[in-house]
Amino acid sequence: MVVSEIRELYLKVLGNIKSVMIGNEEVSSLIFSAMLAGGHILLEDNPGTGKTTMAKVLAASINGDFRRIQFTPDLMPQDITGLNIFSQKDGEFHLVKGPIFSNILLADEINRATPRTQSALLQAMEEREVTIDGETMTVGEPFIVIATENPIETTGTFPLPEAQLDRFALKLTMGELTVEEETMILERFINSEPLKEVNPICNAADIVEAARVVKTVTVKPVVMKYITLLADSTRKSSKIFFGVSPRAALSLMRVSQAFAAISGRDYVTPDDVRFLAPYVFAHRIIPSSGSTSLEDSRKLIKEAVSSVEVNVEDWNS
Repeated sequence: MVVSEIRELYLKVLGNIKSVMIGNEEVSSLIFSAMLAGGHILLEDNPGTGKTTMAKVLAASINGDFRRIQFTPDLMPQDITGLNIFSQKDGEFHLVKGPIFSNILLADEINRATPRTQSALLQAMEEREVTIDGETMTVGEPFIVIATENPIETTGTFPLPEAQLDRFALKLTMGELTVEEETMILERFINSEPLKEVNPICNAADIVEAARVVKTVTVKPVVMKYITLLADSTRKSSKIFFGVSPRAALSLMRVSQAFAAISGRDYVTPDDVRFLAPYVFAHRIIPSSGSTSLEDSRKLIKEAVSSVEVNVEDWNS
């Protein structure tokens, strides 16, 4: 597979998304970029805005091993990871694997579970491994968590721990629809179920191969320096109490490589980095004002980005 084929793959997946969803093309490009970068995606919006539908369309398009977990306050960590169960028939313990052993894991309404249960995802999201009763096992390849959450002001929600937020490559909202677009949804669904008509575009092995090719996309040293300067600017801003980690800078580079690939390029530009930074960084900072608004955090990141210059003449040398 080469970079041009990755763009073709993205356009085919985008066609599937458009057959079900209305609007959201920018969101689609960001989600697919994160997936090719090996990153996880957090979708935050009010109930009924299409978060779960988007995840299902992507899973159906990739045709990987798909599992869904409905997070609730009484969900336990072992409901995610699995557990060893004693069999009276042979007098031995047998492992019953949980839904985390999959390629695409839809963590629906993740912030309705307690922080203890949410943390059951941490090891798998970072290391692609799960430890059960002292035994460590690998999860599927690829392994991508697409989590949905309701705004924290919604009844019955728990804020995600900072350590878990840092493991999501992107945090996105579905965006608002116009009256015309919402009317189109009603027309599309009145007599049919478009989601059931989605056909696979590729398989899990194709995504693994695409992710390998994405890592070969060129990132010039000056662009790497630009990424680290952006990350450092969040730590020095007086408006940001807690800036991003080095993991966030690495995530920005990987997502930029994937975004360049789906755009048909084999190199990353500063414009790629500048565009993606608010989506990669915003959920990882703590504003000094104490605001929990994603939009406010994005504005702070955009301010930080505007304060960092890149040598336009040298970046592609």
